[in-house]
Amino acid sequence: MGLSQAPWYLHYPDEVPKTYPYPKQNLAAFLVASAGRFPGRTALSFMGKSITYAQLLEEAYRFAGALGRLGVRRGERVAIMLPNCPQLVIAYYGTLLAGGIVVMTNPLYVQRELEHQLKDSGAVVLLTLDLLFRRATDAARDLPDLQLIVASVRDYLPFPKSWLYPLKAKKDGLDRKVAYGPRVHRFLRLLLDSPAAPMQAEVDAERDLALLQYTGGTTGISKGVMLTHYNLVANTIQTSLWFYKNEPGKERYLAALPFFHVFGLTVLLNQSIMLGGELILVPRFEAGGILGIIDKQRPTVFPGAPTMYIALINHPKALEYDLSSVHVCISGAAPLPYEVQERFEAITGGRLIEGYGLTEASPVTHANNIWGYRKKGSIGLPFPDTMAKIVHPDTGEDLPFGETGELAVRGPQVMAGYWNRPEETARALQDGWLRTGDLARMDEEGFFYIMDRMKDVIIAGGYNIFPREIEEVLFEHPAIEEAVALGVPDPYRGETVKVYAVLKAGASLTEAELKAWCRERLAAYKVPRVYAFRDSLPKTMAGKVLRRKLLEEENAGRGGADGEDGGDGGKGGGDR
Repeated sequence: MGLSQAPWYLHYPDEVPKTYPYPKQNLAAFLVASAGRFPGRTALSFMGKSITYAQLLEEAYRFAGALGRLGVRRGERVAIMLPNCPQLVIAYYGTLLAGGIVVMTNPLYVQRELEHQLKDSGAVVLLTLDLLFRRATDAARDLPDLQLIVASVRDYLPFPKSWLYPLKAKKDGLDRKVAYGPRVHRFLRLLLDSPAAPMQAEVDAERDLALLQYTGGTTGISKGVMLTHYNLVANTIQTSLWFYKNEPGKERYLAALPFFHVFGLTVLLNQSIMLGGELILVPRFEAGGILGIIDKQRPTVFPGAPTMYIALINHPKALEYDLSSVHVCISGAAPLPYEVQERFEAITGGRLIEGYGLTEASPVTHANNIWGYRKKGSIGLPFPDTMAKIVHPDTGEDLPFGETGELAVRGPQVMAGYWNRPEETARALQDGWLRTGDLARMDEEGFFYIMDRMKDVIIAGGYNIFPREIEEVLFEHPAIEEAVALGVPDPYRGETVKVYAVLKAGASLTEAELKAWCRERLAAYKVPRVYAFRDSLPKTMAGKVLRRKLLEEENAGRGGADGEDGGDGGKGGGDR
């Protein structure tokens, strides 16, 4: 099947092209162009502080110059371990302008995870917060050439918040002590000491890396995904082409998804900057706070994870806020339950669609039509210039419509490979096709459906059971707020289905009642055998449920314990 014969084009809106001439440029050229076009427009809003495009570009130039003064050369790696804040955006574009390679790092990483990423990437600089300084220095103990740049939340707070922040931090027992020295630098001091001289490294966009993005390591050791400037430029443009009703210089993006997750990086940071939008930076998701932000700051675009939308629609005061400014939401990082989609659209009046992607594809490859024809439970259609097919997981043979197999994709957004892992690169990239490791099917109209991660499929008594199918049934129950289905060892069936459920506030539900609900809606072999009710589920900061952590608890005999937040996870029906 060639690009021109692909069935999904029949359902493309007239405004979306099948193909596009993506510019071969430095990814930071988006910022330079928007600063020229909208110099006085607010680029970043952060806890009451506004930064214009002209100011943002100036500070990015200063950071680029500071890297040069620190001896950072083109192609060297700069790690950024920050929540969503102005310093992250400044350093991200400053590194790209200087010709460096960004390594986005999860601020929740423990020392072992951080050590692996710093050593594997060969990072020469780590930018972090004063609150994380002790962990950063512990991880850098065996890296004598690594230089640290330390920022503070206080740096970009408006008065009087900037004055009150140290008092509150002390009251909360937060450790902000930093031992500055020859290899430890203050972020603001570096900027002040560097001129705002314009610079933009010339790059071979199809070869030079812009980003080394590490996978979550849920199915093995965390790998560095090599994404070129062209990969990220193309995917940023692809997402904006899909959002064809966008108004450059007018959109407001609610940035609750972390930028260290590639989904947030592309659909929020890169896309907003390209379109001259305003990024409302949210360092940490909290449902009540998000409702207030939407009500007061009136964002128009809100990409997120299903757990975010679930938290908002189930908040006891959700209907007390005006959420009508939100016109478009793209859900990724995990499968979006249909019940959640319907309820969120009813509350906001906006459109919530499910998309799909993975780190190895920058990340988005598919999405449902925002304003056009879409299908329940589908991840939608492949993006412009993106081919997709279903293949046999073992032989790689193309499978016909309706059959379940492994999803394979090809397009300008597909990675260059894994950092220093040629054998794993060869397994993932075959004849230009990226083997995603996800089980999926395509219908005759070209809509794709993710069944599950191949490694998440439950094999019970010889039957293949897809967790997503069970989870859709669970989300339909009026008492359930969140749920996940896993395969756990069973001496007779090999594996059996276990459900972890979180109930809505004030709701009650027994195991017998939930089992009866499932029996009415699922074939007998799919009905969960074990049920655990919990107060919460362990999640990444991007809102994806950490199945790995639940399995670890199960193996340790703690399957019913309350979950805690963990590190970054793998991919799901939305994004890896």
